[in-house]
Formats: sequence, C-alpha cells, structure tokens
Amino acid sequence: MGEMVFHGRMKALRVRDITPEEHSMLKQGLRSLSAFTVRRCQILLMSADEGLKPREIGERLRCSDQCVRDAIRAFERGGTDCLAMKSRARHTPQATFDVRGRQWLTEVVKQSPRTFGYETSLWTLKLLAQFAHRIGWSESVVQPETVGRALREAGINWRRAKHRITSPDEHYVVKKNDATG
Repeated sequence: MGEMVFHGRMKALRVRDITPEEHSMLKQGLRSLSAFTVRRCQILLMSADEGLKPREIGERLRCSDQCVRDAIRAFERGGTDCLAMKSRARHTPQATFDVRGRQWLTEVVKQSPRTFGYETSLWTLKLLAQFAHRIGWSESVVQPETVGRALREAGINWRRAKHRITSPDEHYVVKKNDATG
C-alpha cells in the first residue's frame, strides 16, 4: 500500500461564536466538582476567548489535541449539554432472555447436557450460555451472570453443582469432602 499524503491545508478547528448565556455557563462550569466539566469549559473558553488551536490548548492543559477536538465537536452538536459526562453504557439492547427464553432455560436446565451432545452430566452457567447461543436463543454468547440472573428471574436457585451432587456410595460424603474441601 502506498503512503497517504495530504496536500491541502485543514482549517483549524475552533469553537463557534458562543452566546453570552453560553459564556456565562462555561465560566460557571470552571467551578464544577466534576473534572470532566471543568476540562470541557477550559477547552471551550480557550478556543472561544483566545482563539487557540486544538494543539495549543492540548499543550496548555496537558491533554491530547484529540480530546480538545472532541470537546469542540460535542459543543457544536449539543451546546452546553456537552458539559455533563454522558453514560458510557451501551445504547444497544443487550442480549438477554425474555419470558420465553427464561421458560426455555427452565426446561433445558432440568435435562442432562448429554441429551444435547455434551460430554458432561451437569450444566454450568457458562455451558448454558454457550448452548443458548448455539441454538439461537441469544445473539451472542452472553455472560454466565446473565444466565444466572435469568434463572433467578424464572424462580430457579442456581448453586454450584458440587454442593448438590449425591451418590448411593456410603463413603461418598467423606470422598466428596476430601476431594472438594
């Protein structure tokens, strides 16, 4: 692949003209308890009042020029709403089990995994998560905790198998305690 060469000059990114109300809010934001808000206000005021370029602001504030560009672009999109940190949580629906999915889980968990081609006789939350994805009950392999939550919502108390396993062997309890502690 060839090297990309940029021959034109990019226009320096600066904040748009701000209204007196916005300027007042930015000044107030400098006294915020949130470091995010203070930093955003500093960036926007330096760009608006002093006409500094992102690189210059970044050097002064010891942050990246990308951080400065992000702040300016956020202000362009949302005005002073960009001063509050937004949630970093996903905005797409999470793969989880609906009522039918929980009902399916309660039926599957009562059967041996061997019925479905696994070489173990006990379900684990991880194995249930993989199985749910394999047969199409979830878009991706969900976390084992998600399966556990779905089972609890369906009224099933999930515990580690070693506490529930029994055997007709009269010495089983001693052997189990020696093996599992």
